[in-house]
Amino acid sequence: MPKATLMRRHPVGCRTAAAVLLATCLTGCVASSAQEIAAPPPKPLAPCAWWYGIGKPPTAQEIELAAKRYQVVVLNADQGAAMRRLHQLNPRVKVLVYKDLSSTRNYAGAVDGGQDAAFLPSGIGYVAAQEHHPEWFAKDVNGRRIEWQGYPKHWQMTVWNPDYQQAWTDAVAAEVKREGWDGVLADNDFNSLSHYSSAVLAGTANVAETDRKLRDGLDTFLAKAGDALTNADKLLVPNVSETHLVPGRWTAHSRFGGAMEENFGFRESGGTGGLLTFRGNEFQELRAQAALGESLLLLVTRTHNAREERSGYASAALLAGPRTCWTRATTDDYRSPEWSTLQDSGLGEAIDAASRLSNGVWTRTFTHGWVAVNTTASTQTVAPPEGLVKPGAPPPPPTPKPKPTPTPTLTITTASPTTSASATSTPTPTSTPAPPPLTLEAADAVVLVDPQQLVKRGTWRVIRDEFRIGRLWAR
Repeated sequence: MPKATLMRRHPVGCRTAAAVLLATCLTGCVASSAQEIAAPPPKPLAPCAWWYGIGKPPTAQEIELAAKRYQVVVLNADQGAAMRRLHQLNPRVKVLVYKDLSSTRNYAGAVDGGQDAAFLPSGIGYVAAQEHHPEWFAKDVNGRRIEWQGYPKHWQMTVWNPDYQQAWTDAVAAEVKREGWDGVLADNDFNSLSHYSSAVLAGTANVAETDRKLRDGLDTFLAKAGDALTNADKLLVPNVSETHLVPGRWTAHSRFGGAMEENFGFRESGGTGGLLTFRGNEFQELRAQAALGESLLLLVTRTHNAREERSGYASAALLAGPRTCWTRATTDDYRSPEWSTLQDSGLGEAIDAASRLSNGVWTRTFTHGWVAVNTTASTQTVAPPEGLVKPGAPPPPPTPKPKPTPTPTLTITTASPTTSASATSTPTPTSTPAPPPLTLEAADAVVLVDPQQLVKRGTWRVIRDEFRIGRLWAR
């Protein structure tokens, strides 16, 4: 895995919202200009693509492709040249720099020749902390520093310490402004230390108190860093974990530019249960954020098979909004730019909000397609709309032009006064049978599209001007 990557190994009404916001504004707001009143609302398009490019330095070819393909890119701090090239190729791509909130590191690359590297994966260098602020290293109840299990030379820091928070904020905000990044992807805004260490923090009695101390500290830390970056017109997008366990945490931590869900569409019970994302309050909070369309919603689905890919993309489509982006992850170290053929399906714009059926299946309709997600741990059925096909189906053959038919002759008989005019009778139209129900296995999904989209894909393009992404040609 790359040194900057911190992988977790644990399982972890669009239109209605717009109407509520509009009604609120009409009753309690005064528009500042006619231009604001006339501006069209952002469109809830199918999920855009993004690249979590922290696994290795990107090649020139990958940067060229990324400028055409992705709407958001995350790179390591030492890849400023790649960031500037991306901005040159497509100024509307948002390029975020990776920074870890919770650790400092002293592996090769973070520390070289006994000195902190010029560009760090964290906010505070190991050497600087060691020499000037050793109290910023978190310690367990035995007074020992806490090294993360499975990640050698990653050291837990005192994220609750106001001085550490301020130093991290000052250093990162200054770097982001100086180098020209659009914002920060802040990793390890976690819920529990237990995924990295079994240690109990000094001053706490048990694991529960340790985790509460970390969560409370990260709450205040995010507020401080978020305010500073917002004032600098930069984004703060934390990688928030396990928000289904703490209602309101996703909403609070995504308010400075968005948030990342690294285990989106994850299946519970070791891969035998339903979709974890839909448990608790998490999906509703993600849904509200997506509907508002004011901040980035960056979703990652780990895909080891086609079912996981389908359920991940379709679940993201349930959250489709102006700033909802999805990527699959086929490796644990994010070494390759990712792309799914489902991102070429051309769903278009959502025309309704996602809705949940009584059997636990969620569905949503788009201008050019439809998705359904079985979030449960058992097989379910759902009735699809008529006339749609799976994206992998072959394009339909061209419809032949109908041959002209002669105009029928109307015959009028006048031999008898009781004989009326006669003409060929019109056949009774026959109704098209409804498509058969679809069977969805547990935690599976289906994506269906208008068959005409399969013909148009060669010229179809994604336009996200409302997202300030620009006009990017689809692959």
